[in-house]
Amino acid sequence: MLIKEFRVINNCTEAEYKIGQLYATAMASKEQTGGGEGVEILKNEPYEKESGEKGQYTYKIFRLASRVPGFVRALAPAGALDLYEEAWNAYPYCKTVLKNGYMKDNFSIVYETMHVDNSRGELPNALNISEADLKKREVIMIDVANDPVDPKEYKPQEDPKLVHSVKAGRGPLTEKEWYKTCEPVMTCYKLVYIEFKWFGIQGKVESFLAKTIHNLFIRFHRQLFCWMDQWYGMTIEDIRNLEEEIKKDLDETRNQGSIVGTGIQSDAASTASRSIRNGK
Repeated sequence: MLIKEFRVINNCTEAEYKIGQLYATAMASKEQTGGGEGVEILKNEPYEKESGEKGQYTYKIFRLASRVPGFVRALAPAGALDLYEEAWNAYPYCKTVLKNGYMKDNFSIVYETMHVDNSRGELPNALNISEADLKKREVIMIDVANDPVDPKEYKPQEDPKLVHSVKAGRGPLTEKEWYKTCEPVMTCYKLVYIEFKWFGIQGKVESFLAKTIHNLFIRFHRQLFCWMDQWYGMTIEDIRNLEEEIKKDLDETRNQGSIVGTGIQSDAASTASRSIRNGK
């Protein structure tokens, strides 16, 4: 098992990030659906646990066989590559669990995220993990403006060094250390547990997934910043209405057209859906 903690500093408030993240996730689901593959949303509803924690629960299936790495696809039987995602969004804390029906407990990606207002990535243990996990954890800082992106995926309209938000009056992020002085500011502390138990390829796959997740977080947060004028000012009611509209569209388009390219969805499922083509 690998344990990575990604710290993403963003030029927005914690409350604004909640809207931006949900908007970007919903819109990207559309980009990933078609040709018999994509996202099927089975549940999107409020939840409350006995502990008092409450938020929004989602359960999704990602049908992504064509985008699984060749070395995995060759070993798995047909129909065994669907991914199942459960997410509990009790913002500012969120947890997402990604599993596969064929591998069962031998494969999982678990995300725990804490969103902290007025933070610049300085908290040593934002998610209060154990001493044992702290010893295994690798901390990775993400700079959405300056970290490298795949040239094949680069788009000027998704470059924070070039984009200015008219509605929010922010950007472009041209200073080398913009994250030290930008206002407003918040940090996403994303703790990721990656486990893939398959003799002979475990280390290769876990390392591949870790690299994929890193690239995913960079691209997702670049998009979130650059799409600010699309989501800035929306309410949570606006988001829920958008999610309902998109669910209907997904149900209609999933089995239509040709298989679509890579994109961004939720954190966990994106790991499988967009990156894995690099392993073909």
